[in-house]
Amino acid sequence: MAIDVTVLRVFTDQDGKFGNPLGVVDASTVDPADRQRIATQLGYSETIFVDVPAPGANTAHARIFTPATELPFAGHPTVGASWWLRENGRPIHTLQVPAGIVQVTYEDDLTAVSARSEWAPEFAIYDLDSTEQLLAADPDDYPDDVSNYLWTWTDREQGVIRARMFAANLGVPEDEATGAAAVRITDYLSRDLTIVQGKGSVIYTKWSPEGWVRIAGRVVNDGPTQI
Repeated sequence: MAIDVTVLRVFTDQDGKFGNPLGVVDASTVDPADRQRIATQLGYSETIFVDVPAPGANTAHARIFTPATELPFAGHPTVGASWWLRENGRPIHTLQVPAGIVQVTYEDDLTAVSARSEWAPEFAIYDLDSTEQLLAADPDDYPDDVSNYLWTWTDREQGVIRARMFAANLGVPEDEATGAAAVRITDYLSRDLTIVQGKGSVIYTKWSPEGWVRIAGRVVNDGPTQI
């Protein structure tokens, strides 16, 4: 039986360009034992399986898979799923994932989630001296048994950075936009950020000294597919 998948791009720029592809699946249509196989077959950096809430409910449950493994939390899937639920008439206040309860807010064209910094996977963080050095980086030069996050300031005063992320250990050679890494780098720098990652995806973050980080971005629906 064919499985319906909605393909979103999460963390686009203001013109709807770039963004990280995400597969969104109604969890009720899939045997839980098939989730990893489906995520591997789709090949997106993450696929999220959402238990669609009943009308009027304020929370939903979801599970997240990369092509290689399940994650307890990830940023672009939780933002994307929250946006998708609102588009389908099911806006939520919270999203339950294995790591914990993600707080959800909607503001104009931005969808935002707030998560604990410790929920994000560990990243090897590389502070680079220039955008030229960042863009010249070769994923093959970095360890393939950890996730590697490379960044540099483009406007320190305004809190704007440029970033790339290599995660061969998760089956993702290079990620276009990484919400969990945005959580980590925001906590690492202890300040609000605008993160331009990959070819031009944009993530907005707000830091809290209590250990919460809010990540926000725009989402575009690229339409349905089936597997």
